[in-house]
Amino acid sequence: MDLHLRGKSALITGASKGIGAAIAEALAEEGCHLHLAARTTDALNATAQRLRSKHQVNVTVHTVDLRKRDDLASLIDSAPDVDILVNNAGDIPGGSLERIDDATWRHAWDLKVFGFINLTRLFYARMKTRGHGVIINIIGAAGERVDANYIVGSAGNASLMAFTRALGGASLKDHIRVVGINPGPVATDRITALMKRQALARYNDESRYPEMMAQFPLGRAAKPREIADMAAFLASERSAYTSGVIITIDGGICASGGF
Repeated sequence: MDLHLRGKSALITGASKGIGAAIAEALAEEGCHLHLAARTTDALNATAQRLRSKHQVNVTVHTVDLRKRDDLASLIDSAPDVDILVNNAGDIPGGSLERIDDATWRHAWDLKVFGFINLTRLFYARMKTRGHGVIINIIGAAGERVDANYIVGSAGNASLMAFTRALGGASLKDHIRVVGINPGPVATDRITALMKRQALARYNDESRYPEMMAQFPLGRAAKPREIADMAAFLASERSAYTSGVIITIDGGICASGGF
């Protein structure tokens, strides 16, 4: 299916690995020119070089910390005319209310929650002036299947779900679509580390983490590309009437109420 994205420009945050890098690959395959943002220069440069060579698209790297106002301003000045914004950056830690102190909570939300909101605010204004645009928020299923031991993430994701629905419910009047994706467990370094910690706690042997992964639907986590392909579709005119909604990709975990 041709998504008619060739020649479009997309900015992806958290693009150095995992879901962000997979979305960059999917959009590059469709002929999108890319702006990739993250805090790790070496990984970004490696991804950019591979995509340029493989797909013959323009790829610009932005080493930024989205918690910093100056970095936000620099990013929008360097990528003023993007057609597609993918908010993906985040590193919210696990832990209960008793374990997460105020500074840790605020540090996490400055990137995942306020980072999404601030970047959306800036790019929405530019898109409104140009008369078109798509904003895709990669949020997380913990906002639906809330977890007291991941309380910072559950609360933050639920907030971003409401933000996406509220803004996307009104954005078509400005010819902008705002949508979200809630991934469940995804086969990234983050989920592997989490499963290793659980295996260590349960079996006193982190090498048994594949046994923890077996609890997921189909006995595996989602592939990053399975999230990325949905993002590419939502970014396209094939999905032109889609706004203000969240697509959950978790193998049915939220729908079934658990593993």
